[in-house]
Amino acid sequence: MAQVPQTFFDALAVRAWCGLALEALGRVREEIDAINVYPVADGDTGTNLYLTVESAAAAVEAVFEGHEAGAATGAGAAPGTGPTLADAARAMAHGALIGARGNSGTILAQLLRGMAQVLAGDEAAPHADGRDLRQALRHAADSARQAVAHPVEGTVLTVASAAARAAGDAEGDCGTVARAAYEGARVALAETPGRLPVLRRAGVVDAGGRGLVTVLAALVQTFTGETPRIPAGPAGQQGGRAPRPLTEPDLAGGTPGECADAAADPGHGATAGPAFEVIYLLEADDEAVARLRRRLDGLGDSLVVVGGDGLWNVHVHVDDAGAAVEAGVEAGRPYRIRITHFGAADVHTTGTGRPALPERPRRAVVAVVPGEGLAGLYAEAGATTVLARPGEPPASGELVQAARRSGAREVVLLPNDADLRHTAAAAADQARAEGLRVALIPTRSAVQGIAALAVHEPERRFDEDVVSMTSAAGATRYAEVTVAERQSWTMAGICQAGDVLGLIDGDVAVIGQEVAATASAVLDRMLAAGGEMVTLVVGDDAPDTVAAHLETRVREGYLAVDTVVYSGGRQGALLLIGVE
Repeated sequence: MAQVPQTFFDALAVRAWCGLALEALGRVREEIDAINVYPVADGDTGTNLYLTVESAAAAVEAVFEGHEAGAATGAGAAPGTGPTLADAARAMAHGALIGARGNSGTILAQLLRGMAQVLAGDEAAPHADGRDLRQALRHAADSARQAVAHPVEGTVLTVASAAARAAGDAEGDCGTVARAAYEGARVALAETPGRLPVLRRAGVVDAGGRGLVTVLAALVQTFTGETPRIPAGPAGQQGGRAPRPLTEPDLAGGTPGECADAAADPGHGATAGPAFEVIYLLEADDEAVARLRRRLDGLGDSLVVVGGDGLWNVHVHVDDAGAAVEAGVEAGRPYRIRITHFGAADVHTTGTGRPALPERPRRAVVAVVPGEGLAGLYAEAGATTVLARPGEPPASGELVQAARRSGAREVVLLPNDADLRHTAAAAADQARAEGLRVALIPTRSAVQGIAALAVHEPERRFDEDVVSMTSAAGATRYAEVTVAERQSWTMAGICQAGDVLGLIDGDVAVIGQEVAATASAVLDRMLAAGGEMVTLVVGDDAPDTVAAHLETRVREGYLAVDTVVYSGGRQGALLLIGVE
């Protein structure tokens, strides 16, 4: 990390700020998670903010490392010059954009992008001064508010606007402006319970705003070398008591009086709300994104779309996760799709009442799925999903992030692909190093994962649950029907490009010319050894009649065998088949 204090807002200051903000969020992550009650009491705001800044910091470090490597080989700038402010600011914004998590993390990404647009405005400028920082904070607050479909006061948006106003009234260097922004944000944070009744009744301040105050405190430290501890003004007084220094507990949890008020009115204002959080990166033009905003606004709430220049981060809470993803497909190319089922304990709040503070879930299932349809299915069953598109397998870090995002102490990992066994094992090792209890069930297909998830009971002892899920997965034979891309030798003979292939347990067993006939032959071979349940997962590119054809074949040819059909979306294979 760069040394502090920094005199000017240059590339080194960006690097220092990101590092300090990451460290600070790491210290208060669990505290912020604990006060997360709006818009969903799912206890992950601190974690989401931390992961967002972690991605921003990593992107900035990559710029410095790339510049140093180029200088060392003579391929870049002269040694000792370093990246420009514009380089570092754009890297910070891009890293936050692609790594943004949750509602508050997505808004923070837009705040950083708004600042970067001002700081990187002059490519040749070696650094920014106090005036530039004032403009950057103003633009950041405005752009973040514009990114939210229906801004609500008493949230991180209110805190960001207050910081920008306070900075605008400050004269002086970057340290003076940063301190003014921090103080304005701190006062606005203390006032959030008065603006949003759900916060007052729960006895907490806004969790996203709390995170932003932490990030701004790191900005002050960047330019002054000091972590600010500013006494509360009149806005910080509670119950007629004299002002006192605003401490970390004040920022994290409100006052005893507020907590007593909250306890007097349990559960008031909780609502059912949408069932899923959907987040994805999207490559699309501005006009398509404008249409997407209107479409998603009609599907759910908590809509935040941030980014620009062809790359966007989309966040929304919906009941129909598949429709939200499909809207992204219509707008452009969505990827890194994450669908999270809130569950019964994750209470949506309207801003008028008090939900119970969430308890950390005991156990979660993290599953890799090959298509949007299966992602929705797994999420409905309570799993945290990681989407794997054809040719784009997830990295171990994405699986670890999904385990963190679940917030659970115990995690069952379903890779659902034989080729991901090493990736999943590395993710499991890393999650264990972070203190999680992790079991890796070596599922080799999504249909095996469905079988495992069907018998998952989080109230059972961990070992018993893992044994039951492993047994169910192991008792499920799996197959897929796909199209050959080129001539190749297989276990069933030589196939040509365009042939329909039926793979059973990973090996080619049938080569055909027609999808329904090949799928029927595969199914007959699998059921020859017996079976009680057939699972069909139909991809978007499969013929419309293939599922009905196979259902009829099972019903007429195999007594006492049930069939269930799911839509897999763009899953790569035309058809996935499971026989239990």
